[in-house]
Amino acid sequence: MKRAKMVLPLLLVAGWVMAQTSPDRPLKDKRQIAVQGCVSRSSGDYVLMQFDPGNSYVLHSANNIKLGDYIGQEVKVTGTKSPTLSDTSDAGRSAPSTTITVNSIRTISRECRQ
Repeated sequence: MKRAKMVLPLLLVAGWVMAQTSPDRPLKDKRQIAVQGCVSRSSGDYVLMQFDPGNSYVLHSANNIKLGDYIGQEVKVTGTKSPTLSDTSDAGRSAPSTTITVNSIRTISRECRQ
């Protein structure tokens, strides 16, 4: 029993020392984003709509994710954000200002709630 009490603190210290001496890990990309909302289609693009606070994002697929399988569902997407190129042909409509290249997607609900 005494031996077990001595081993635990030694393991904790060894783990801390290894973490301090391990090579630098890359910092998390500041463009990474995780967003929850409903997937729809608009002007040929997949769009993630948030009803509160009312944001929308253009979605681009990475890793062969089939975004069309998620239309009408509430999802959580994780990916890399970048500015959306604006298209002046829809002057009266406000277009999403951010594009998310989706690395992962998870269904929250099979139906969108508003």
